[in-house]
Amino acid sequence: MAIVTRTPPPAPADPLRAVADAQAMFVGGGNTFRLLKTLYELDLIDLIRQRAEAGMPYMGASAGSNLAGPTIRTTNDMPIVQPPSFNALGLVPFQINPHYIDADPSSTHMGETREQRLREYLEENTVPVVAIREAAMLHLVNDVVTLKGKAGARIFKRGQEPYEVQAGEVIAL
Repeated sequence: MAIVTRTPPPAPADPLRAVADAQAMFVGGGNTFRLLKTLYELDLIDLIRQRAEAGMPYMGASAGSNLAGPTIRTTNDMPIVQPPSFNALGLVPFQINPHYIDADPSSTHMGETREQRLREYLEENTVPVVAIREAAMLHLVNDVVTLKGKAGARIFKRGQEPYEVQAGEVIAL
């Protein structure tokens, strides 16, 4: 048996300079509230947005994908900290709900399904939601968003029934 210990790389001494000099950015998962709070504390929100809008590739997984939307209001995470705002990067004009799971009709779970929660979001908000399943990703090039990967997505719009989008399709909201 082998035990492998990985130590994360140290944080850059100057996060603003690191983002300013980056050729691309990957933002991984974790708690979306904590991630957003940290980016606000480091004063990185506007700089990341400006760099991405200027052409720097931005890739996000899980919480990192939540940040690409206008707000983090459709995250699946528990609010373990309070960021100064729910406003995120706004790189796409819709909310993202990663790890979307369809309701299991045979489940004995008594809580709300993901679909119910997203419908509740739309009772109070008008920004559409793209709920992506595992093995799916969104690819944005020149304001055209295409669903890629092996799985589909479910689109939620206020006043409409949710509908499916398959891998390879352009998402037009």
